[in-house]
Amino acid sequence: MYLARAIHFDESDRNVFHCPARTGEWCISGGFEFSNWGDGDLVGKARQAFANGWLGLETFGRVTFVAVTRIEQAEYDALVQSLAAHFVQVYGAPSLEAALPVAAEELAQMSELCADHNPNTVLTVLRELTDAGVREQYRFLEPSDAGLEQFAIHGSLDDDDHVHGPGCGHDH
Repeated sequence: MYLARAIHFDESDRNVFHCPARTGEWCISGGFEFSNWGDGDLVGKARQAFANGWLGLETFGRVTFVAVTRIEQAEYDALVQSLAAHFVQVYGAPSLEAALPVAAEELAQMSELCADHNPNTVLTVLRELTDAGVREQYRFLEPSDAGLEQFAIHGSLDDDDHVHGPGCGHDH
């Protein structure tokens, strides 16, 4: 099974997102965050998060690029639980039980998006606000297309040198 992790090619995400995702954290589209947005909400860093940001499942920050990576079932299941808890804590879902199917669907959609691509394939998202709601488009760059291993800043899962803005959902 595949999912995607946040990657950084440079430091730009620190400048363009109010709350940047951490290198290496698992990500989903996170378009649900924008379901009630209108044109007036699309300003500054919020506009950038809307237009091009994947949602990190640890910091709930945004990242421009993610890379397809294999995930173990136990880790995937833990992400479903964590996202469901986030839906209860942040979005007011009535219970963990009610939030679990929605969280499972969000992760299943991302897993399906990643399933047809090789590991290390880079994905980008482009969102626009239409009369029918939020429209998402995805682009894929296979690792051999650009010698990505030469450019990506992979970091470690323990990398904690980011300076995060307030309200990012970080523990520090």
